[in-house]
Formats: sequence, structure tokens, C-alpha cells
Amino acid sequence: MQNETIANMFNDLGIDPGHESINLQKLAAVDSRFLRDTKLNVSAVLGSSNMNRKETTLLAMATAVNEKNDVLTKAFEQLAIKEGASDAEIAEVHACTAIMATNNIFYRFRHYMHDVEYYNNTPAGLRASVMMNPVLGKEFFELMSLVVSALNGCERCVTSHEGSVKQHGASEPRIYDAIRLGSVIKSLCVIV
Repeated sequence: MQNETIANMFNDLGIDPGHESINLQKLAAVDSRFLRDTKLNVSAVLGSSNMNRKETTLLAMATAVNEKNDVLTKAFEQLAIKEGASDAEIAEVHACTAIMATNNIFYRFRHYMHDVEYYNNTPAGLRASVMMNPVLGKEFFELMSLVVSALNGCERCVTSHEGSVKQHGASEPRIYDAIRLGSVIKSLCVIV
């Protein structure tokens, strides 16, 4: 299957060159332009001018964790470590992604059931202490929460985290780049 574009992308991301997937095989068999576009898009979002490389690799890792893609989770974790991410920061990416899975389902349900007073007025009763004093800092944790919430399609959480991340100093271009990164890496998760 080895296609030059795939080989170069795997090399850039530190993925075992022998890794194969059905989707990659189908794209490589016809030398799809989508592979080149994907490689260029991944390079562009990881090189954002509104985030440093450690931040982009951690957000990419959060996306891979959320999408349950072990190959990319490991690759982006290694890239983040090369950029100075600590074990505590790596663990916090996993924790943030998991707590957003909980919150996104719960608050999406509440949003869908907006006319039911009981659901909206009863306390959630969910612990989320990891959100209070994050190792990665409140602004970046909120940015990561926003990206994962966008991936999971929770309008209420997206709106809430977008407002919170702005309150903690993030600019709209930074937020936009983070969301673009999440969308590109999700696409990569589909083919890898």
C-alpha cells in the first residue's frame, strides 16, 4: 500500500510506516488527491500561528482520544512530549476528553428537552473537579473543552466554553484555529 504521501505523513507524525487501514488502502490504490490535501491540512493546523506546537499537538491528541484512535493518540502524545508536555499534562488531556464526553451527553440531553422543567432545574450531580484548577491552565483547558464539545456536537457546551475561553483571554483567531485543528484531525482519524 505504501504511497509516498502516506509515508511522508507517517514520518512527520511518528507513525509506524507499516501501519495500514482499509481507508488508507482505498485512497492509496487510486493515488487520491485527498491524501495530499490531508497531509497539507494536518501540517497547516499543527503549525498554527495562534498556538504553539505543544498546544497544537495536545489538541490533536485530545481529538484522537475523543475519536478512540489509538494510533494517532500515541503519535500525538509522543509529539507533545517532544514539545515539552509533562505526564500530568498528557493525563489531563485524557481527563478533559473524558469529562467532556460526560458533559456533552448530559447537557445535549437537557438542551433537547428544553421544555421539561424537571430536567433543567434538577442539579446535574456530576463531579468535574479536574476543570477547577487544570495543570494546563484554565484558558487552554477551556479551549480543549471547546474543541471536544464541537467534535461531540453539544451546542450548549460549545457556547459555554467559547464564552469561557474568551473570558480567559483567548482571541477569536485562536479559537477558530483550534476548531479547524479538531476538524482536520477528526478527518485524519477516519482514514488512519
